[in-house]
Amino acid sequence: MKPAAGLTSEYAARNFEPILRVLKERLPHPGRVLEIASGTGEHALWMAEAMPDITWQPTDLSPVARESIDAWRLSKNLPNLNAPMPLDAAAPHTWLFGKADAIVCINMVHISPFDATQGLMKGAGQVLEGGGMLFLYGPFSVGGKHTAPSNEAFDADLKARNPEWGVRDVQQVRAAGRQYGLVLTETIAMPANNLSLVFRKQAAG
Repeated sequence: MKPAAGLTSEYAARNFEPILRVLKERLPHPGRVLEIASGTGEHALWMAEAMPDITWQPTDLSPVARESIDAWRLSKNLPNLNAPMPLDAAAPHTWLFGKADAIVCINMVHISPFDATQGLMKGAGQVLEGGGMLFLYGPFSVGGKHTAPSNEAFDADLKARNPEWGVRDVQQVRAAGRQYGLVLTETIAMPANNLSLVFRKQAAG
């Protein structure tokens, strides 16, 4: 049942199961996950419910989103789902968070300026230990080419709404991660012409 302050997203419902399958196989169990840009909070609730041995920390810069996340959290009061924290992906020096086994970021990279992605990479470099995972999900181009006409149209629409938004190229994102010791180890095709990018933090030395 939807809580009064809880927001909903049709995209969250549609892509949850495919993302869960990828994460279940790659997350350490038990583990601690930091989610960046949790949005409505539906994914945070569903992931925590599906993986009770994973402690899930949702975050979002928007107070409205954090209210929705907390409404969903309180609707089931799961012991492994923490209250949402404010977090600006573009300002990793402000992150009030210790270490995590993994960072999950779903559908943020294309709907934000690229400095948010660069900040995310820097923050992941700070938060993850050697071997820790950064998981990104969303539409990406590959080698400068869109993977489907629908993604090309979506990219044009994003840029019309905000010139700093847009579908990013996998090579561009990989290069941003490399600066902070994050190596792209897997590129996984997902439904609706999306990709999952799995980065691993290199061990120090």
